[in-house]
Amino acid sequence: MASAEVVRKAVFTEIATLISRSPDEIMEDMRLIGGDGVLDSMKLVELCVVLEDKASELGFDFDWTSDAAMSRSRSMFRTAGSLAAEFISQLEAKR
Repeated sequence: MASAEVVRKAVFTEIATLISRSPDEIMEDMRLIGGDGVLDSMKLVELCVVLEDKASELGFDFDWTSDAAMSRSRSMFRTAGSLAAEFISQLEAKR
């Protein structure tokens, strides 16, 4: 099984690919959505589809459709770090 750090780096790499940056430029507190977020709505959907595929490879279903997912104050998409943490949490819950 992949470690949490390996999975976090994989999520950051997917974000970097979508916004044409180096994975080293993706920081825990990088805003993904909102006024100064790096993802527009199309890129957000693309990221979700890519993460669904990655989750499938890891043997679980990534749920990005919950009410909390789209909440501005609680969304897993607030920052790169919160998204990686939620992805890891869902992975670990399925183990």
